[in-house]
Amino acid sequence: MFSLNRFTTKLNQFSLKKFLETKTGKAIYVGVVTVTLSAVGSWAVLAHQSSPSATKTTAAKSRPAVGDAHFAKEAAQGGTAEVKLGQLAQEKGTKDTVKSFGKRMVDDHSKAGDKLKDVASRQNIPLPSDLSAKDQATYDRLSKLNGAAFDRAYARDMVKDHETDVAAFQREANAGKDESLKSFASETLPTLQDHLKQAKEMMKTVGGATAAKGTKSKTSTSTSGR
Repeated sequence: MFSLNRFTTKLNQFSLKKFLETKTGKAIYVGVVTVTLSAVGSWAVLAHQSSPSATKTTAAKSRPAVGDAHFAKEAAQGGTAEVKLGQLAQEKGTKDTVKSFGKRMVDDHSKAGDKLKDVASRQNIPLPSDLSAKDQATYDRLSKLNGAAFDRAYARDMVKDHETDVAAFQREANAGKDESLKSFASETLPTLQDHLKQAKEMMKTVGGATAAKGTKSKTSTSTSGR
């Protein structure tokens, strides 16, 4: 049976074949093939060159600055120490100011620690869960004290620790590179400043300031007597 569609297809194939056998047809065919291969080759080269660059850029964006990561790790260890020392203060403290301060340390630094863990998790920053060697030494030293001696030592350590903490959080809030950690530092800073104020008041109630003045007075007397 005669098929018009089949006849037309064969006619087109025959016409194309005859055309490609001519010089003009051959020239056009070679040109099309050359352009196509050149385009494919260029695309492959660009893809090869741009892919590593894009990977490096993505990795750089996902990796926090060294200073930010260091701050996060130091803050995590410091917070853990404040919680453990606060628990110790509630157990061994004799003054109500010491016990209440210890309780606040446990509450406030536990909350701050949870926030920091959330931020660090999103920024792919691994946080230590144990105490630093310095904080462990402080804990061991305080755990051997009792009564008024413990109260005075704990109060002095809390003033010193929070002076360091306030400075570190202020520095991160002002100069940090990671916006999430900068925000965490800015939000936590007022609480730490209040801790420092309360620690200084606590030191007065346990005789820390009086003891310091007495020591200074004795030193002056001894010096003048020489």
